[in-house]
Amino acid sequence: MEQDTTEIVGFHAHVYFDTSTRDVAAHVREGLGARFEVRLGRWFDQPIGPHPKGMYQVAFLPNQFEKVVPWLMLNRQGLDILVHPETGDDLTDHTDRALWLGNKLDLNINFLQQITKT
Repeated sequence: MEQDTTEIVGFHAHVYFDTSTRDVAAHVREGLGARFEVRLGRWFDQPIGPHPKGMYQVAFLPNQFEKVVPWLMLNRQGLDILVHPETGDDLTDHTDRALWLGNKLDLNINFLQQITKT
């Protein structure tokens, strides 16, 4: 069944890092905040929820996708980044509808399945 893109109310980019790449992640974050209308989330230095390593989230509206994602493609500085839509279906948004820049990391799908059931 075909779905309409109007179901997408926003996008999240999860920028992953570890202790050796935190400064690089900070540089990417500064670039995002300075150039785009995005909402920068908190830093998580340890895995949280479905995310297998430290990360911060960048939230943006659909009309920013064509600006934010190409910039991340060119300026991710070797970091792995998950980009996904927000449609209200967290499990599918993080898996089947996900776009990866860099390496595709193994998410904690069990966590997403648990929150989807509630």
